[in-house]
Amino acid sequence: MTSSSKWKELVQKYLFLYKDGFFELPYISNSPMAMVESLKNTPVNGHKILQNAVATNNRFCSGIMRYRELDEGLWLLATNIKVERNIIAKAIYNEDVASDYYFLTFSIFEYEFPFKNPNSEKNVALLSTCWTFYKPNTEVATYFYKGTTGKFYNFVFNKKWADENIFSGKGLKKGIIDDFLSTETGFFTWLDIAPKAHGLAKEISQIIENENSGLFNTTDVKKHSLKLINTFFKHSFDKDQIKKNNSLSNSDYYKIAKAEKIILSNLHLPFVGLESIAIEVGMSSTKLKSDFKSVFGFSLLQYHKEKNLLLAMQLLQKTDIQIQVIAAVTGFESPSRFTASFKKRFKAMPSEFKVQHSDFLRNH
Repeated sequence: MTSSSKWKELVQKYLFLYKDGFFELPYISNSPMAMVESLKNTPVNGHKILQNAVATNNRFCSGIMRYRELDEGLWLLATNIKVERNIIAKAIYNEDVASDYYFLTFSIFEYEFPFKNPNSEKNVALLSTCWTFYKPNTEVATYFYKGTTGKFYNFVFNKKWADENIFSGKGLKKGIIDDFLSTETGFFTWLDIAPKAHGLAKEISQIIENENSGLFNTTDVKKHSLKLINTFFKHSFDKDQIKKNNSLSNSDYYKIAKAEKIILSNLHLPFVGLESIAIEVGMSSTKLKSDFKSVFGFSLLQYHKEKNLLLAMQLLQKTDIQIQVIAAVTGFESPSRFTASFKKRFKAMPSEFKVQHSDFLRNH
């Protein structure tokens, strides 16, 4: 584990370092224990010993991370966060210490879409949901945008625990599993592949947030965590993204994260183009295309369309904004193209979807 003096040097060098419009927030990622220790020893954080929690309240972000050792080789790090400035959380590693833990994260973030609902003075609040999985020694960079609030659940486990508790007797192809859980670096993202995950995550939150200091309901938290983890792997192993996973360098993963940031910052516009993004992140268009699909399972254009369609679906669900306006603010060149893309993705016309949702709201 990184020594206290060495961590202080790293914090002095990198904590809230400003670059490309984001303030950096580093943490040690060799193991869950190392991550907790690094966050405990970060100056802007406070350690709540009886709650097994690390809390922060500063001008960049506020929140609390509750940590629980659920089993030998399995930890839960559950975090609530409110982002006050654009920040980038960066996983770093102590090269002198072994790193054999995998991080599986389910995140649910709410953010304000810069468009007012006709029946309200407030901007529309939307949800962004995703799963991420990264292997040991992978220097992950995660962007958090000003004005977002959310929760994320880090399930941190080693290969021995995974072999004994997830994959034994599941009928999954052993070769695929062994390759996926190799010691090479790897980082993968899925937008929302497990429909029941939201309910399970909510149950976990309710348990740990209602615990009394020093009295932890590890049994129930572990039970729901196992359900959530298995729900993820049940769906993810059906995807070619797992079978064709490629190990990239940490510098490449950082560039892919930056490419995603560019896409998300321009969802209201037509796709900015592969070549343009490649130049901005410093990669060849061929390599960017291949590496992005390895991480996200989509091409850059497909990812842009998928995020926009998910955004449009929520605007239809939550607002009275006209369909042609939704088409425009989600980057489609015309309402007809939006309608065709929406019907292909969700098997219903936007107008049908909006009517069905309106009927549901009236009856509930």
